[in-house]
Amino acid sequence: MKTHLIHQLGLVGLASASLTCTPAHFQKILSKNNLKGTINSAYHIKENGTFAVTGNLAYPTSPTGLPALCAVEANMTTEVGTSYTFGIFLPDDWNDRFLAVGNGGYAGGINYIDMGAGVGYGFATMSTDTGHNSSYQGTSWAYHNEESIADWGWRAMHESTVTSKVLVNGFYGEDSRYNYFSGCSVGGRQGLRALQLFPDDYDGVSAGAPAWWTTHNQLFALKVLLWNFPENSTQTIPESLFSVIGDEVLKQCDPQDGLTDNIISDPFGCNFDPLPLLCTANKTTDCLTSEQIDTTFKVYNDWVDVNQTFVFPHYLFGTESSWSSAIGTGAMSSVENQEGFAQDLLQFGPNWSYKDLTYKTVEYADRLNPGNATASEFDIRPFKARGGKLIHYQGYADPTLPTGSSIYFYEHVSRALTEKSATLDDFYRMFLIPGMEHCMSTPSTMNAPWYIAGANQAAELGDNVSGVPGYRDSKHDVILALMNWVENGTAPDSIIATKYTDDTTHEKVERQRPICPYPQQAKYQSGNPDMPRSWKCESLY
Repeated sequence: MKTHLIHQLGLVGLASASLTCTPAHFQKILSKNNLKGTINSAYHIKENGTFAVTGNLAYPTSPTGLPALCAVEANMTTEVGTSYTFGIFLPDDWNDRFLAVGNGGYAGGINYIDMGAGVGYGFATMSTDTGHNSSYQGTSWAYHNEESIADWGWRAMHESTVTSKVLVNGFYGEDSRYNYFSGCSVGGRQGLRALQLFPDDYDGVSAGAPAWWTTHNQLFALKVLLWNFPENSTQTIPESLFSVIGDEVLKQCDPQDGLTDNIISDPFGCNFDPLPLLCTANKTTDCLTSEQIDTTFKVYNDWVDVNQTFVFPHYLFGTESSWSSAIGTGAMSSVENQEGFAQDLLQFGPNWSYKDLTYKTVEYADRLNPGNATASEFDIRPFKARGGKLIHYQGYADPTLPTGSSIYFYEHVSRALTEKSATLDDFYRMFLIPGMEHCMSTPSTMNAPWYIAGANQAAELGDNVSGVPGYRDSKHDVILALMNWVENGTAPDSIIATKYTDDTTHEKVERQRPICPYPQQAKYQSGNPDMPRSWKCESLY
């Protein structure tokens, strides 16, 4: 009897009792399919159980409150001799679908906490360590290991997905009906790269704040630190003034978007005047010198280099609350932490330093494209042709990856498809979220609605959260919206973002607001601005 039929009959206990959750069983599945790997562990977790995470530098949090499931971890060998590990949760009450969840930064670790959120829907859920164990910023694993960079760039996620589908079939006795991906930041890049290289891997991809332009965004992370460097120099803005700048930006930009609500809904449309921040004879504190204002001009403008060549977009108005990490405080340690891409992934070695960064570094990075990681193949018609759907989202207040990089990607895909007489809106929609930071959260000064159950977001609410608490529907939940689009053909005309009064208890909603597909924007109509019915999606043009 098919497992999904058992579920329909309400005989889940019978299904789970008939399934084998042992290392030997899964090892047989690998051997039968000529897959080179070893099952590290496989055991059953009871309803409302916990998966204990150990030794995971990137994702140390243990997911709790899990449904009854079989937890499997496998170590696999690639065709070039490298190895990677992945974990997969196989729920007793399976929804007949598979979900892969992505990683962040250079993180080498299985994202078990996001797997916990995914299995809460009923997905068979997988994550890979991409072939190494490291923190988000750790890059030493990449030096003189070009094939390991390829594992990080694309191979480990693809092969983990292929192998996971085999394990799903071997465990449940049938293939997954639909296959999905959810990731943010580098996880978003993983999703975009997968649909470019392997359009058949997933039916639907949710890509949040994708760090898709690896060769440029990683060097930008170093370049922007050098604009506010070194410490105590005349042009360096101290951390104590970041909030002063942010308050003035909010004061000016908030009303310009049509409603004064402490949220900058249209940072691109803000005409900001820095003059009120300037120190004068009568204003000597909580102000900026002329040289420091010059530094803000650099931060708020694109990185343009030799021969007026565009390199990377700028940070937006509204990101100032996180500038201590975004543009830094001038500390040498912050600069040194961003040298790893050039030293280890570009193979320049430990003697390379920030002083060596020039436009030639960018050109070399583009030629090398370490790990074939950059997701710059904008003609994604093969993914469209196989019926794939893509939801792409990012926060306007992102202080890690400038939001303009998402717009650059979207517009280049639009250009590539238009040249081929193909349409975009029927399979690819992008949502820009006012007041949301990198992948999740919102500055305390804005308190904007940001939660849509995107990648990494559930963990911000707790270690046992799945979906949007109180709103298990496709209008509020990006995963359910993606499923509704893939399986029912209903494209999301908006996604309602939620801000809870207390994110840790998520019992009471403080604000909700519709997020509109680009280039539309939510415009206030009338009534309570904290209610989604008070807004309407309107075109920016």
